[in-house]
Amino acid sequence: MADPINKKISFSIWYVFVAIWAVILVHDFIHAMQKLEELPYSEFRTLVAAGKVEEVTVTHQALTGKLKQEDGAKEQKSFTTIRVEDPDLVKELDAHHVKFTGVIESTFLKDVISWLLPTLVFVGIWFFVFRRLGQGQGGFMTVGQSKAKIYAEKDTKVTFADVAGVDEAKEELREVIEFLKTPEKFTRLGGKIPKGILLVGPPGTGKTLLARAVAGEAGVTFFSISGSEFVEMFVGVGAARVRDLFEQAKVKAPCIIFIDELDAIGKARGMGPMAHEEREQTLNQLLVEMDGFDPRIGVILMAATNRPEILDPALLRAGRFDRQVLVDRADKIGRLAILRVHAKQVVMGPDADLEVIAAMTPGFSGADLANIINEATLLTVRRGKEQVGLSELQEAVERVVAGLEKRNRVLNKMEKERVAYHEVGHALVALSFPGADPIQKISIIPRGIAALGYTLQLPTEDRFLMTKTELENKVAVLLGGRIAEELIFGEASTGAQNDLVKATDIAKSMVKSYGMSGPRARSTVKSAVSSMSSTRW
Repeated sequence: MADPINKKISFSIWYVFVAIWAVILVHDFIHAMQKLEELPYSEFRTLVAAGKVEEVTVTHQALTGKLKQEDGAKEQKSFTTIRVEDPDLVKELDAHHVKFTGVIESTFLKDVISWLLPTLVFVGIWFFVFRRLGQGQGGFMTVGQSKAKIYAEKDTKVTFADVAGVDEAKEELREVIEFLKTPEKFTRLGGKIPKGILLVGPPGTGKTLLARAVAGEAGVTFFSISGSEFVEMFVGVGAARVRDLFEQAKVKAPCIIFIDELDAIGKARGMGPMAHEEREQTLNQLLVEMDGFDPRIGVILMAATNRPEILDPALLRAGRFDRQVLVDRADKIGRLAILRVHAKQVVMGPDADLEVIAAMTPGFSGADLANIINEATLLTVRRGKEQVGLSELQEAVERVVAGLEKRNRVLNKMEKERVAYHEVGHALVALSFPGADPIQKISIIPRGIAALGYTLQLPTEDRFLMTKTELENKVAVLLGGRIAEELIFGEASTGAQNDLVKATDIAKSMVKSYGMSGPRARSTVKSAVSSMSSTRW
């Protein structure tokens, strides 16, 4: 049984309101119990003159008293009337032998209540509003506190076994894990672990997952926050949150601080026509904190971005984010490992060959591959099967590449014929060029938002370089559908829009980025080297 002396007693300001309200109710109740009859002053003088008044009490604002009890009456009547400045009243009362007294009425309680009650109501409303604003992670009173999600050692259940396809990045980070586990191994010779580790790579390649795996392998606390959560509408809030984050990390050391989307606060200062003062203050505070904390206490700062080129140079210098780890899209072996990791939770059929899917998906990120497994599982359920087969996996790849089938989009006979000739034109041109990617599938079933058909080409291997001739062949394949329409029907249609956009991008890249019209490049644009192509209507 709990000790009643040590029992926690909570106090609420609402108790004060209830007590004051109870006092007022009691006062009104007692006043009502007196059953005073209100009389006009003229009638009161008449009763005094008639000798019917027994006693009178004179107060500052009123006259109260009792009438003489009449014969046969059960109770004595009491009365009250307003006080009027009447100099002859005392003589009149004395002449009729009326007992009268004067009472000095105390107004202290009324004055206190009239002053205290509105004040307490105002304070109570103010307290209630601020308490409501201060509740939760987004409360007004917590704007200066860090919004980082804290995962304890037992909560971070991700390890390197859950991360596949980025073996080089994992090897780079094993040194960080060793330092967090046995820091004396490095510090005894005066060595210092890098203060900041920047994970760089395209979206969906597993940068956040890799950071959590490092914390899980090391068995330390993991602070996770997005760069956009530092900046608010109030000036100085971002800097305050950075300070609070590092203070919490020092208490929880050894630990890992992970800032996702670092470019939200780490963009180079002075960029653009308008400077964002709050974001720059937040960045300045982050730079100061990274200079100020001692890495020997076991606080490792990790961050992720897919736009390292726009980061402030002060972030990337030695002593801050002095180590960059590339987390790139996986090759065929890496894609197979990623598919196997995600397929562990799925019932796979005997014909579900993941090597075939890995070969079909060059350039896919880890998130894309996870989506393929999930789409194949959903498709299996819709078809009423118990195991995911190869056909469902291939269909999932097509859904990710070309979009969802639009079977309700019915084409008329003329449109079907034009789409068929268009797609066959792509295929014939691709077959006529040696070294072109083999044709996997031709379809005239509408997919996605605007595609009425598509020709799917799959490479036989991962490609990282392409020659000028190969790029020209890709342009020719893209224009093959339009040329087929002109040869068969005498004119082109709007169906070649997507092909023209892709062909134009490749041609621009050849001129502006790859210097294939002369030994010069003017700007960096999206690479036209694509291992997997799908020409759409």
